[in-house]
Amino acid sequence: MTHRYGLVSPPAIGHFNPMVALGMELQRRGHDVVVFTVADGARQLADIPLEVMTIGSTPFPPGAVEKAFATLGKLNGLEGLNFSVDFFGREQVMLLNELPQALTTAGIDLLLVDQLSPAAGTVAEMLGLRFFTICNALPVNREAAVPPYFTDWRPSRRPWARWRNQLGNALLDRLTEPLWRDLQEQRKALGLVPHRRREEAASPLLQLAQLPQAFDFPREKLAPHFHYVGRLADPSGREPLLRDAVPFPWERLDGRSLIYASLGTLQNGLPEIFAQIAAACAPLEAQLVISLGNPRSQPLQLPGNPLVVAYAPHQRLIERANLVITHAGLNTTLTALGSGVPVLAIPITNEQPGIAARLAASGAGQVLPVQKLGVEALRAKVAEMLGNPSYREQARRLQAENQAAGGVVAAADLVEAASG
Repeated sequence: MTHRYGLVSPPAIGHFNPMVALGMELQRRGHDVVVFTVADGARQLADIPLEVMTIGSTPFPPGAVEKAFATLGKLNGLEGLNFSVDFFGREQVMLLNELPQALTTAGIDLLLVDQLSPAAGTVAEMLGLRFFTICNALPVNREAAVPPYFTDWRPSRRPWARWRNQLGNALLDRLTEPLWRDLQEQRKALGLVPHRRREEAASPLLQLAQLPQAFDFPREKLAPHFHYVGRLADPSGREPLLRDAVPFPWERLDGRSLIYASLGTLQNGLPEIFAQIAAACAPLEAQLVISLGNPRSQPLQLPGNPLVVAYAPHQRLIERANLVITHAGLNTTLTALGSGVPVLAIPITNEQPGIAARLAASGAGQVLPVQKLGVEALRAKVAEMLGNPSYREQARRLQAENQAAGGVVAAADLVEAASG
């Protein structure tokens, strides 16, 4: 039986890439797939062979999301988290106002919802549609023994650690209380039963996380319909978004050990970090490639002689790399580990500290918090990781775990099975 699936995800490349990969796999299997996004997201998806329906034109006109991300790219820590909460609040209002009519007009019968867009699940319930939750970012499912996703804490069985985790979650509840309260009031107005716990906003039918279980901290209370499927990527290895935007000068790679540095599409507003990375790697017998994360990025003058590009084909470069330096965004981290390449993480905000903590716990990488960043500290970390084969061995272990999880094929299998 074929279905007409709708995809709803926050309009950031980091979230779009896995959703688009899953949508394309479902389309290859004969299903119809429609992506619902704002104007900036629609532009990113212009060359993708999926149907796209633009929503939110008034609250999110062209350029609004890019402007918000440019601001977020200059923030870190709690300040960045607060900014993100405000952004998701505006997105939530837009989804509740505009998504119902859009889904009805498009004839959607099943909805795939990013975990960070729970309002879309409420809309699905209102329309009597089934919906499935996709954790494109780090799963936010809460357990007393698992540190909150936005912290750099490691898990511990000691009683104080559970109290620490509870306090962290209480802080998150306080920051997101306006979003949660508004969503529950909307549910009442729509005749739906309000959620008592945050976990109830996720699908009661299917939840998929795009990371291998071995990379997450141990959990004991996941729902039976929660599945780790590994990185969601096109099986062909193509990068669906902006893959042809800027030609990459492959002829300039000189055969030395390759260090690839990227702060993703959000944190490219922090040129001082790129400068420190360049200065740290300059005296090393290795070639540094820096991606500024946006085809419209302005050139930077950096120490040493790094190859600096506005935007790079991450997958193909990472496959050649000996080390990846990143802000610990989940997609870049999983791309590196999925290629058996160790990672040096410089977490900045949102879920990045939590991803970096998991990276360090896995043995496949090191962490250097942005507050402790410095040229000498960076150089020491890079030199150690290039010279110690254990990091690559652990990265290859996670590469095997990621492959065994099944990726986008396993995810599509589970979606089809739950769809009936």
